[in-house]
Amino acid sequence: MAKMRSDLMTARALGSARDGFHHWWIERLSAIALVPLTLWFACGIVSVAGADYAEFAAWLGKPWNAGLMICFISAAFLHGKMGMEVIIEDYLEPRSVQLAVKVFVNLMAFALGIVSVVSVLIVALRG
Repeated sequence: MAKMRSDLMTARALGSARDGFHHWWIERLSAIALVPLTLWFACGIVSVAGADYAEFAAWLGKPWNAGLMICFISAAFLHGKMGMEVIIEDYLEPRSVQLAVKVFVNLMAFALGIVSVVSVLIVALRG
């Protein structure tokens, strides 16, 4: 079947006027948010490195720590999901495979993110 659109017309439909800039911007914002959150996470894990479950639950039970942990998890899963989408779009063909893999990645990121946040809340509220 003959191609009905020129390469220029195809490229114009994929430029920054579509959703590419928004995706890029959200990925950058999540990366910026992850810098202090990762530093907080690393310091927090070091501070409870030798602790037992009760001490860790008490640490996570503080509202500040639970809130930052949920922010860290959310930003990490969002950033990972968006990064995977870029890899999928760049390296997978055909579009049907891209769509299937992107749906799978989105569902897994959402499901694992929810499980992680609920786990933090359970430990924080019981601790």
